[in-house]
Amino acid sequence: MTKVLHGFVYLFLILAGAALWFELQLNSKRALLTDRNRMQEDYLVRIAATVEMKDAEHQDPLELKLDVSPVEAKIVDSPDTENQLEEYPSQLEKQALETFAWKQKEREQLRNVYVLDAEGNPVMDGNQPLKEGPGTEKELLDKLLKACVDQQARLNTTRDALPKLREKLEDLVAQLNKLKPEARQDKVTIVEKDEQIATLEGEKSALQDQMTKIKQQVQELNAEITSLKDEVTTAREEVEIKKEELDKEKQQTAQLKRLLRESMLAGSGGSRTGAGLAITSLPAGDKGKIIEVDNENMFVIVEFTPEAMKQMKGEDLKRAMPTLEFNVRRPGLEGKAGEFVGRVCLRQEIAGKNYAICDILGKWEQEKIQLDDIVFAN
Repeated sequence: MTKVLHGFVYLFLILAGAALWFELQLNSKRALLTDRNRMQEDYLVRIAATVEMKDAEHQDPLELKLDVSPVEAKIVDSPDTENQLEEYPSQLEKQALETFAWKQKEREQLRNVYVLDAEGNPVMDGNQPLKEGPGTEKELLDKLLKACVDQQARLNTTRDALPKLREKLEDLVAQLNKLKPEARQDKVTIVEKDEQIATLEGEKSALQDQMTKIKQQVQELNAEITSLKDEVTTAREEVEIKKEELDKEKQQTAQLKRLLRESMLAGSGGSRTGAGLAITSLPAGDKGKIIEVDNENMFVIVEFTPEAMKQMKGEDLKRAMPTLEFNVRRPGLEGKAGEFVGRVCLRQEIAGKNYAICDILGKWEQEKIQLDDIVFAN
């Protein structure tokens, strides 16, 4: 009994070892099938992405009209034409048509060999599971196969259209080659005629140039005569204007000298006007400007503002002119003292005007005083 039991134990161990060996072999085959199915699935998805789902919509024929009227020595406004692309399938030129884009949903369908019911169980066709129908791998593969067949048909249509286009191109080339010799001969004739015309035109142009030059010379002479007359008239007018300006300047100079002489004679009998007045300074600010200057004799004539005159002689302008010193500046001057030029001192007013004669104080001189320099108090 013990020997029989030992025999069963050894037999069980042998069977268990055999089962383990088959299990290992089965697992390796299962891994191989899994990898193979995954690779086939990936390539099906990638192949589907290169297959167009449907053809482009039919389009109206393109127009490429060829002039078929004969070439004759006359102008044809409306020549006879033929459309060379009447039978050309223009929809074949459509680019970037939509291709199959299988995502995760289609990948899962590729893994379904059988039709599944709502509970995920295979639908039976008699004793066999149903392999055709919605949701199966065969449904997707049939769609892909049909699209491939249609795409191959479009390719064959394209191949069929190419020879026809080639024949038309050969005909057009033959016609062009036939017309070119005639066109070359016509061009030679045209060139000869053009050369004759150019020679005649050159002779005509030379004669016209001579006539134009003669006319231009006459016009230039007339223009010079007119210009000389205008220059003489203008010169006479300018001389008259200069004479009038010179007379006015002489009159103004004489009047200014007379006023200066009268003012100096009026103030020569005593000390400087206003020496005893209490006014010794004026409020700061611009008081007037230089209207006449004599740097050699060290005096200037200043035109004071009405406000400055009231400050010095009172509101009624009846008070005597005080003896004051003023600063002189030149706007924009960039000297050692900036805009400061020097100082002047009142000597004598000119009666009836806002003018006054002032001495130039040499010790304050920074620059030679000029016309329109500003007189100011600080």
